[in-house]
Amino acid sequence: MQLQTPDWVKDAVFYQIFPDRFARSDRTEHPPGLEFKPWGSPPEEQGYQGGDLRGVVDRLDYLQNLGITAIYLNPIFSSASNHRYHTYDYFAVDPLLGGDDALRELLDAAHARDMRVVLDGVFNHTGRGFWPFHHILENGEDSPYIDWFIIKDWPLRPYNHDEDNPHNYAAWWDLPALPKLNTAAPAVRDYIYEAARYWLDFGIDGWRLDVPEEIDDDEFWRGFRRVCKGANPDAYICGEIWRPAHRWLQGDMFDGVMNYIFAWSVLTYVGKDTIRDDIHLPDYNLTPRNARAFQDAIDRMHSLYDKEVTYAQLNLLDSHDTPRALWMFRDDESALRLAVLLQMTFPGAPCIYYGDEIGLSAGNDPHCRGAFPWEQEDSWNHDLLSFYRKAVAMRHTHPVLRRGTFESLYAEDMVYVCRRQLDDVEALVVLNAGQEPSTFTLDGASKPTYADVWRDDSPVSVEREGLTLTVPPRDAAVLVGR
Repeated sequence: MQLQTPDWVKDAVFYQIFPDRFARSDRTEHPPGLEFKPWGSPPEEQGYQGGDLRGVVDRLDYLQNLGITAIYLNPIFSSASNHRYHTYDYFAVDPLLGGDDALRELLDAAHARDMRVVLDGVFNHTGRGFWPFHHILENGEDSPYIDWFIIKDWPLRPYNHDEDNPHNYAAWWDLPALPKLNTAAPAVRDYIYEAARYWLDFGIDGWRLDVPEEIDDDEFWRGFRRVCKGANPDAYICGEIWRPAHRWLQGDMFDGVMNYIFAWSVLTYVGKDTIRDDIHLPDYNLTPRNARAFQDAIDRMHSLYDKEVTYAQLNLLDSHDTPRALWMFRDDESALRLAVLLQMTFPGAPCIYYGDEIGLSAGNDPHCRGAFPWEQEDSWNHDLLSFYRKAVAMRHTHPVLRRGTFESLYAEDMVYVCRRQLDDVEALVVLNAGQEPSTFTLDGASKPTYADVWRDDSPVSVEREGLTLTVPPRDAAVLVGR
């Protein structure tokens, strides 16, 4: 079978949005008396701050100026949690986000700008308010929906937190608020497939799948892919899997995964001297590493999958499930800048977590889910924002950085060089993550001349004989030769 992934993903730059905290629109009408927490309230207070989908529409100019071509939205369906992973209704956008009409407006406005929109699909578990679960709560063993869940005994105890008398049904991570769906039941499969198809027909451009490993059933996911690709052959299917994902990336299930391997490899290289040692994340190897160890990690990562998959990976640095990258670097902005440069010059689709580009820095969930400070623009790091815009624009300008072949060329001490090649164009990504300047001779560079497309005042001096490079500390260049 010839493996194929959506072609548009190879050129995309994603932006991840946590809807309740990105932007609130005055155009979204709510029932009289409904009150939100003040915008910018501490995220650890939980609650709702009132971000909605029309707020995203209102900020599309900002996203377009940043160079974003695809939006990944955390869950938007009806739910009783601000993160909306406790789904109540898979066929209705949460009224607090503006309902189905707001999603229609967002899709139309985004598509008019050639932006794609990918939704978060939470199909492993629901909320306690999901109508079949509520039906069982009301009817007990007489409910015809019993096999939609994995129930151990009666009566159900969904709100009992007594250790001696706990909840008595399968739940994600044993959290009673998240009943686990029995995806082995034909009716449940059909329901999930119908929901996946419904929103693709509505106009979304793909699904990011929450904890898909928890549905340990390859045939379920093969069926999911058939449904999605039948509705839209260009739909992107991206799984949240933090470790090597060979099983799901053979061309019959997912197109790519959230590339956390890329994230921790980059974070621990560019942040070798500042990465925090108190971060505890699943499947993360946060051991500081030099350039050779980084090269080994990256080359192993690229060896895992077919090239079609490698170029369809979602290359992130952080997300709603991790501390923000800048915080992990102990607010070392030089490390974040180097990480972003690698993100924008590697195969795979870069994904920016909302607010990173203006310098938001915070620890793990819920702290990383703070409100975007639209009204406090004087608090933004405008130099960092300009850096992001320039790095994204460089990626868009040079196809070799999106679609070129990849090869590690040099890794010594803290200096790393890789080559991207597309037709007769060669790009050398040169990065010195160390604290001292480095001069070295690079073997394998084939072009007579190179120009730095990252900065006009290139920090890297180039001597053609043997291509000898001198790179200042904590700096980088992207050299393109023709």
